[in-house]
Amino acid sequence: MERGASLVLKTALIVLALFCEGHAVAQPAKARPASGDDLRAVLATPQDVAEGKRVAETSCIRCHEINGISTTRAVPHLASQRAGYLHQQLKAYRQGKRAQSPMGEAVKFLSDDALVKVSAYFASLDPPPPVVTSSAKGATKSEPAKPDPVRAGKAAAASCGGCHGDDGVSKTAGIPNLTGFGPEYFVAAMNAYKDGRRKHDVMKTFAAGVSDSDLSNMALFYALQKPARAGTTASGDQAAGKAAATGCSGCHGEKGVSSNLAIPSLAGQDAEYLAAATLAYKDGTRTDEAMKNATAALDKKANRNIAAYYATQQPQQPNVRKPLTTAEWAERCDRCHGVNGNSTDPLIPALAAQRADWLEQALNAYRTGARKSSAMSAMSTSMSDGEVKDVSAYYARQNARAVVFLVLPNK
Repeated sequence: MERGASLVLKTALIVLALFCEGHAVAQPAKARPASGDDLRAVLATPQDVAEGKRVAETSCIRCHEINGISTTRAVPHLASQRAGYLHQQLKAYRQGKRAQSPMGEAVKFLSDDALVKVSAYFASLDPPPPVVTSSAKGATKSEPAKPDPVRAGKAAAASCGGCHGDDGVSKTAGIPNLTGFGPEYFVAAMNAYKDGRRKHDVMKTFAAGVSDSDLSNMALFYALQKPARAGTTASGDQAAGKAAATGCSGCHGEKGVSSNLAIPSLAGQDAEYLAAATLAYKDGTRTDEAMKNATAALDKKANRNIAAYYATQQPQQPNVRKPLTTAEWAERCDRCHGVNGNSTDPLIPALAAQRADWLEQALNAYRTGARKSSAMSAMSTSMSDGEVKDVSAYYARQNARAVVFLVLPNK
């Protein structure tokens, strides 16, 4: 094995993807620079694989099964996984770089030679079958496409246009703009009307008939609209309002542009509505302890001046992106993990036919920083919970392809 490992510096790896019908040759993968023994498991002999099976029988099969196809929730399939990747991860568990005590305990007394061989064994197995959603002949069927949430939000918000404007920018005094808010705030405000924490009979009736799904879509639709100042006039002393509003910026942002998606921006809001809302917090018609304390010392004149000041400020788009479709996420993931999650890099894991619950767990670990990878962190931190679930389910449905890596000597 030492001799084989040293050959890596002088050779290139060719990937052969084994498809259901015949064999197809993938593009040659460039040999990596020297990186310790990362590729030893890729170069394993049949004898190494046989010895790796014995290691698996004593240390791995209770969770991962002897065929490498897990039947335990949130325990990954290992069958046909890329050998170099498996070896890297087993070493990381042994070194305590991955915080999962059962795995750390399972490998802490195994030699590196044993880790190489058991990695080669699991990599040599037939891949797991994909998750089948529905089929008469056993073939995986694609999930129906989900409706575009922005279009769905626009449709759900159609009845709002009569009061709030078709684009969510009010032209009627006393009626608020709906643009410029983070989705979290919009949903919270609508739920407050629904449960009575905000008193408004018309809004309570409307909110009661909106499903949680439609509410989320409406919030996204309005968050993505171009914000503008309300098309109404404001009475009050703007200069005095600016001085009186200094205590508001800590929560609502400089010039009324909030950086917190759960706290409303005030910039460009209709002044009459803003003044009425502030008084509602003061008299308890709206219940919010922080706002009640903040408005306790305001008189009507100061309140009107503050509203006039914020009404003249320029609103800005909240930091909200349009969600990617599952196909768009998969296109990004495939750049590293191979077409349909079938990696042709021995050090990058295959995703095809992996357990969806394991993929969810792994993505969430990257999102929170529990697993460290700059590339995966950058990819996953912007994913919503729903996107994590959808992408994980997508890869669980893909057909997995086994690979063989051949070492060709330099000419």
